[in-house]
Amino acid sequence: MMLAFPRPRYLTPFLQAPALLALLWLLLALAGPWVAPYLPGEVVSTTVFAPISARHWLGTDYLGRDVLTRLLYGTSSTVLLCAASTVMACGAGAFLGMMAALKRGMTDTLLSRFMDGVISIPSLLSGLVAVATFGSSVPVLVLAMACIYLPGSYRTCRMLALSIVQKDFILAARMRGEKTSYLVVREILPNMAGPVLTDVGLRFIYAVRLLSNLSFLGVGLQPPQTDLGSLTRENLLGLVYGAPAVIAPALAIAFLTVGLNLALDGKGRRQ
Repeated sequence: MMLAFPRPRYLTPFLQAPALLALLWLLLALAGPWVAPYLPGEVVSTTVFAPISARHWLGTDYLGRDVLTRLLYGTSSTVLLCAASTVMACGAGAFLGMMAALKRGMTDTLLSRFMDGVISIPSLLSGLVAVATFGSSVPVLVLAMACIYLPGSYRTCRMLALSIVQKDFILAARMRGEKTSYLVVREILPNMAGPVLTDVGLRFIYAVRLLSNLSFLGVGLQPPQTDLGSLTRENLLGLVYGAPAVIAPALAIAFLTVGLNLALDGKGRRQ
């Protein structure tokens, strides 16, 4: 006879490691500029691509600037820009998706066909076209990423809302004469909050990847502003020497996206 033993409680922190890793990078994004040891553009050493030392924990870059300082500022820029674009995309997508599910008919058809056309264009190509047309300023990058990821959020929210509006409690609310705003705020949105929050996390990961790609190609944030993608691009010469200046931002992108992705995957499995 085999005995069933409960899962050891000491494994819980290990299983939560991805979420803690993602939370660490989010905290660095908020507190990074306040705890950075130097100014982001300050040349602090005459040695370029210096190795790790007690004074410079991640060495120096191609101009002799402190890599840790620039990594903290770059993480802050990346997270804040991507968070802003994600909130805009998912907020508009949730609103339009619920409206399409409630109104149906021509409203649903027109919105869905338009979103299908936009989502068929590769995200990097859309970003390059937007930057080539309007420039690479911060507002353009945020709005471009929001428009790029709006259709995906719309389709997810529309699918969730369609499954909810067919429920009996929605029919009962309509028969009571409730307005559309009541149905959205009190009935539909609370019942789709969990999957929507997971989708928000995924859109954020996509935005980080897109911004990093644009900056690596030289069309993202422009100097003196910096983000993780531009840090990797500007220090590519250090790859020959194995300098931390090129390795650190690449690892930061990987840890941020992979950690958040694993945390979301674990949340989805628990649900």
